[in-house]
Amino acid sequence: MIALTDVHKSFGENEVLKGISASVHKGEVVCIVGPSGSGKSTILRCINGLESYDRGEISVEGLKVDRDAPSIVAIRTQVSMVFQRFNLFPHRTVLENVVEGPLYVKKEPRAVALERGRALLAEVGLAEKADAHPPQLSGGQQQRVAIARALAMQPKAILFDEPTSALDPELVGDVLGVMRKLADDGMTMVVVTHEMGFARDVADRVLFIDDGVIVEQGQAKAVLNQPQHPRTQDFLRRVLHLL
Repeated sequence: MIALTDVHKSFGENEVLKGISASVHKGEVVCIVGPSGSGKSTILRCINGLESYDRGEISVEGLKVDRDAPSIVAIRTQVSMVFQRFNLFPHRTVLENVVEGPLYVKKEPRAVALERGRALLAEVGLAEKADAHPPQLSGGQQQRVAIARALAMQPKAILFDEPTSALDPELVGDVLGVMRKLADDGMTMVVVTHEMGFARDVADRVLFIDDGVIVEQGQAKAVLNQPQHPRTQDFLRRVLHLL
């Protein structure tokens, strides 16, 4: 469903992605892990066309990702993104945030969008917050609204960019619970995360990225429980204390 072939990306003289090749199949959950600054978030932003890439190719269901091409709008309606910092409109209600995309991007009838928006808020446990504004919610609640907003576009895949890293520890579980349910329901997901327990339990595959390259990839439990590459072993042992 999503394919990256020899993708390179630089910011000035800093080459952030140094030839990334990977694929994500329909219904898969793929977690991208690695140290800060290794290029993980840049991969997601290139997949969604938020960043251009310098060479190589990215495609979504056969459509080449090019942020300057008319097709990028279609790709963004198929591949939603959940950000680290929620990116909700503070002056709009929770429900208005959720239905913004269906109303103004997909041009759905308002009644249809509102009905689905309320159903999605119920799914993430926030039905009673539909008329609240984001500043009235906790960080965990705001992130669940952001997930409902992503789902409102009826995407074929969702990209998660460290969705729990801005949350207090006691709020992380609620967000991960929603993500686990999405995985159980068969949603295609690419997740940049530091939550190794989630990656090990929920992901089909894990990519370990360091310094702009994929150092190791494979089945989640294999990579996280028995990493083969010394750099992966060192990262998990010293940074995440898993080994």
